Amino acid sequence: MKKISGKIVDIFNKKIFEGTVFFQKNRIIEIREEKNNVDQYILPGFIDAHVHIESSMLTPSEFGRMALPHGTVATISDPHEIANVLGLEGVKYMIENAKKTPLKINFGAPSCVPATTFETAGATIDLKDIEYLFEKEKLIYLSEMMNFPGVLFQDKMVMEKIQLAQKFNLPIDGHAPALRGDDISRYIAAGISTDHECFTYEEALEKLQKGMKVIIREGSAAKNFEALIPLANEYWNEMMFCSDDKHPNDLEVGHIDELVKRALQKNINIFKVLQMACINPVLHYKMDLGLLRKNDKADFIVVNNLEEFEILQTYIEGKLVAEKGHSKIGYQEASIINNFNTSFKTEKDFQIQATGKKIKVIEALDGQLITNELITNAKIKNGFLISDIENDILKITVVNRYSDAPPAIAFIKNFGLTKGAIASSVAHDSHNIVAVGVSDEDICNAVNSIIDKKGGLSISYDNNNEILPLSIGGIMTHKNGYEVAKQYTSLDQKAKDLGTSLTSPFMTLSFMALLVIPNLKLSDLGLFNGNSFNFVSIINDSF
Repeated sequence: MKKISGKIVDIFNKKIFEGTVFFQKNRIIEIREEKNNVDQYILPGFIDAHVHIESSMLTPSEFGRMALPHGTVATISDPHEIANVLGLEGVKYMIENAKKTPLKINFGAPSCVPATTFETAGATIDLKDIEYLFEKEKLIYLSEMMNFPGVLFQDKMVMEKIQLAQKFNLPIDGHAPALRGDDISRYIAAGISTDHECFTYEEALEKLQKGMKVIIREGSAAKNFEALIPLANEYWNEMMFCSDDKHPNDLEVGHIDELVKRALQKNINIFKVLQMACINPVLHYKMDLGLLRKNDKADFIVVNNLEEFEILQTYIEGKLVAEKGHSKIGYQEASIINNFNTSFKTEKDFQIQATGKKIKVIEALDGQLITNELITNAKIKNGFLISDIENDILKITVVNRYSDAPPAIAFIKNFGLTKGAIASSVAHDSHNIVAVGVSDEDICNAVNSIIDKKGGLSISYDNNNEILPLSIGGIMTHKNGYEVAKQYTSLDQKAKDLGTSLTSPFMTLSFMALLVIPNLKLSDLGLFNGNSFNFVSIINDSF
């Protein structure tokens, strides 16, 4: 039998007392209240209530290795990124690799693969696949239902997936950015219980009042903590924390522990904060996770105090898996699977004929996934539309990576590049190649660099090309996570040296093809309006 003493944080009964936790093998045998004068606090571990591990560009085993030192003991993970590339094979890959980490990664069955019919994906997850994942793989929820128009219009296939989850008595995650009024009421009535897409206080409040659970997201691109955290004072029982998408350099610095610290700095009651960070996800998703009670699994963390919240130790099933900022888990080798089949491009592929003087422009917003639609004067040279560097209107392209097809071209504001181009095969949700740049030459070079490696993040400038290869599905790497974090940090800085002021330019770029988030986005098939759910012309007038 093992034991650990300190001040025990009993979240359920809202009390803190000196005591000792006795545990044997993987379970807590006894929690004894006794004086010990040990200056540390013992509490349940943190949970990321919604994350796409693939967006860290790491395998589940490496994600786990980097998350454990931050007191994260479990995740609710949607594997739809790899599913969009490799289908059921990709989901199975994630499940198998996750067995290499003690982090309790709880996967859901992807509900929307492909995310829409307005883009080219690499695979499909159908009803039979979802049933297999529930029945054979024992996945514990239906992942985010991004096809909210399908729910509102009672699409047969969408409703069958929802009904299947209900048959297995499993929760259904939501995805309803800016959905309000009667529409959100109908969406909730269909059986969808959470949403992590709220970006205003008013939107989140309405959803909470209508019985939905709201997950506060603070990732590498989308940052909604500041807008939503005041709601925790009243609705802490119905709220959780998540990252959604977290790049490796950010994961190295912090995870849910950072949100706990920030919430406490806002003077939110500590038991309310810990209810959100430690308890609510376990109860909502019926997770197999200990919550610091007798007979529970011995999953808990030790922190120095309740102000600084320095994570001293992380225990999972009675094993010390991280201590003082360092993981006790070593690097795990990973196999490579991929789906990449497109030829090198030429500069001419990225030309677009000028047929009007005004163009629709995507306005990217730092810290948000949503975009705005702008109308602006086009810059024309030799009969072609080109980037307007002076006004920060740059060319953006999405290139089909599953077969040879003409690239889709549009224009975007707020990337701020004054030279060069950046590109990525992490492009939610179908993960085609997305690139933005000041010239066709730079864009072409950045895209071809990715095609050459069959996946990656690349940067091109002054005939220089640099790439972080992503060999697994074109969206993850088999490399050591801490080394990847350094390489990504270097690439991110070089992008900023080219002029962008975006906090996370590669992460923001990856969402410019995400059609299920309003307003204006670009798929490999063309410019798309996420409000009306249809393709639109780049040209806003004609000669």
